[in-house]
Amino acid sequence: MGLPGKGVIIVTFFSICFILALFYVLELSSSSEKIYGTGNKKLVLSKENITVSVRKLLESPDEGDAMNRMGGTCSNDNIVIFQGPTTPLPNGIPTYTVQVLNVCVAGCSISNIHVRCGWFSSARLINPRLFRRIFFDDCLVNNGDALGPGESLSFQYANSFRYPLSVSSVSCF
Repeated sequence: MGLPGKGVIIVTFFSICFILALFYVLELSSSSEKIYGTGNKKLVLSKENITVSVRKLLESPDEGDAMNRMGGTCSNDNIVIFQGPTTPLPNGIPTYTVQVLNVCVAGCSISNIHVRCGWFSSARLINPRLFRRIFFDDCLVNNGDALGPGESLSFQYANSFRYPLSVSSVSCF
């Protein structure tokens, strides 16, 4: 009984390489759900273009007339914009999901939401009723229609960089 033949050594070597590569791929796929190694989970969105979703916040038992989350009246501060990276397009262009949320609890539907957006453009088509650039640094949300208390909408865009988006003006009613 001598040393194993070269064929056995080569097969064993490639088997070990295959197993290590498999573990590496599994680790990469599971790490896409972590936030930069902290171990915390983040929301993983599907690869399809999410065009709109609406959700309602829980209402406060002591609703006021036009009271918002801080107890004041309706203002730009009642619209919050969240955005974060999502799965890139197949050609490698980064994509971002944007959520526009009316954080007012009751009595403040907000329309004509205008956003500072620079020269916003996207390699992925966005429904213009959800979000569109009107002029430089002026984008319109929800076709100017109202977002009720607790409602939100979301869309995805694709560009080589993330656009800084912030609320510039709203109409309250």
